[in-house]
Amino acid sequence: MISIRLAKESDLEEILSIYNDVILTMTTVYEYKPHTLEMRRKWFESKQKDGYPVFVAEENGHVIGFSSYGQFRAWPAYKYSVENSIYVSSEHRGKGIGKLLMQPLIESAIKKDFHVIVASVEASNNASIALHKSFGFEEVAHFKQVGYKFGRWLDLKFLQLTLATPQSPREG
Repeated sequence: MISIRLAKESDLEEILSIYNDVILTMTTVYEYKPHTLEMRRKWFESKQKDGYPVFVAEENGHVIGFSSYGQFRAWPAYKYSVENSIYVSSEHRGKGIGKLLMQPLIESAIKKDFHVIVASVEASNNASIALHKSFGFEEVAHFKQVGYKFGRWLDLKFLQLTLATPQSPREG
């Protein structure tokens, strides 16, 4: 049985393992070197401080995937937009875990009055594109050859989900 819950600090080693596997084996993350536990701890503390959720998918007491969102851009007028991330362990990909991790992200963004969720997806990652589109995300941009990893140029697609929030947006 797979359960979805908010992450705890004790989950960070398994979260780190999933993330580092993605760095080392996939073009999903435009990063070359594995992260350290301290880097992941600072990431988690930053998420908590800024009020951004981190969800984990857990099966038999082990984290098999995680999701989060965070600031899309640093300027004040972007305060109603966030960027999401979903990562699943290699042995659990293609089993619907991403769908289980997406739903609470969307629900959280609505509760927190965000208006747009942006996903940046490597253009050949058809599984991630299909996942996002199944939740109503639309492709809004395709950047050509903006990344380089594993000896090849990578294209990046932006997908966007527009939420019916906030009811009364404010500047400032």
